[in-house]
Amino acid sequence: MSELMHEPRLQSEPRGGVPDVIDTLEGFRDACAELAAARGSLAADAERASGFRYGHEDWLVQFKREGAGIFLLDPIALTRQGADWNEFNRAVGDATWIIHDAMMDLPGFTQIGMTPKRLFDTELAARMLGLKRFGLAAVTEKYLSITLAKEHSAADWSYRPLPRDWRNYAALDVELLIELETRMRADLKAAGKEAWAEEEFRHILAEGTSGKPRHEHPVPWLRVSHITSLRGDRRALAVARALWTKRDELAHLHDIAPTLLLSDQAIIEASLKKPHNAREFRAIRSLNERVRVQTGGEQDKMFERYAPIQREIKPSVWKHEIQEALALPESELPVMPLPAHDKDGAETNAPKSMRIWSSRHPKRLEVLKKARRALNQIAEDTSTPAEVLLKPQILKNLCWTDEPGKRDVAAFLAGQGAREWQVRLVAASLSHAIV
Repeated sequence: MSELMHEPRLQSEPRGGVPDVIDTLEGFRDACAELAAARGSLAADAERASGFRYGHEDWLVQFKREGAGIFLLDPIALTRQGADWNEFNRAVGDATWIIHDAMMDLPGFTQIGMTPKRLFDTELAARMLGLKRFGLAAVTEKYLSITLAKEHSAADWSYRPLPRDWRNYAALDVELLIELETRMRADLKAAGKEAWAEEEFRHILAEGTSGKPRHEHPVPWLRVSHITSLRGDRRALAVARALWTKRDELAHLHDIAPTLLLSDQAIIEASLKKPHNAREFRAIRSLNERVRVQTGGEQDKMFERYAPIQREIKPSVWKHEIQEALALPESELPVMPLPAHDKDGAETNAPKSMRIWSSRHPKRLEVLKKARRALNQIAEDTSTPAEVLLKPQILKNLCWTDEPGKRDVAAFLAGQGAREWQVRLVAASLSHAIV
């Protein structure tokens, strides 16, 4: 029986043991020397403190290379001591960086000063190969019959010193990536998708190392969850804007996640109720109580580390912001931005909500259905998920006009960011479908 038919076995620790965190210049230079003497691809990963700290910087970066073992580096401590990250770049040279879901980690590596030259993204490879589950644990089970012990994904990685089981978790993230690259490359080649994957990897590498913020919202306070429930109520939007702005200012000042100071739910509730006096303000409990996160695990203790900062921010701060917003003249109240339009007056981004399509533009919806059928047929023929062949939003944008048949489909797709392999594969069929 093939190894892949066996019940997956649990790997609870790296084969070479659990490494210590390197946070001294001497240790950093030794690690660079070992990496330079090693060979082959470089397995890489990073850990942040999202949900705890204000920023998104890396608090730990992990690497493995054949012949050198696993290294856990503290980039914050090393940078403060004057580490030369070009020394690291020279050590790994033009090695292929193996990363699972690279767009999550590449911006952080770039911010530190690392410069990957080539990429293999195991998460994207899994998607291109049609895997139904493409998390790292699922992919290692599929390809290596190994289940990884994963327990600390939401930890506060800014905590020091890092406990042994956290270091173990971090090391396991890179332990098997080199073996995965070998096997997944073989499958991509066998499926005739190797060139597609390489084009995607180059695109992700360029995007991830560009230094540009990802998905930056033109109006940041509109990122509040369920903000659309305030649509049409400009006074409510003013309250939401004021609370979000103050929360962000304080979070930045104290280096704490904004939602640990005031939840999005509290912002929406306050915006809807618009408390005009002390009694009404006190009735909104979420504005008057410290944010507590109850997970039932060790994370609760990590969140409690930030209790002193939370207590420092008094409810009167939120009350003042609400009062200021409620006192604004009509001329200063915000409005929801209108959809962007191109030079011909057409909306550049189609709505995500299918309810809008069906209720307001049924003809456009019929065109979209035809285009989806054409794309799904290509997906079936190539054993590739439709969303990998073309982003769903690009397909919607293509059909979001009363005369889609007049569009040069290939040029439109390229202009929307589709890669050459995608355009070559789907443009002709989509052109025929939307006529």
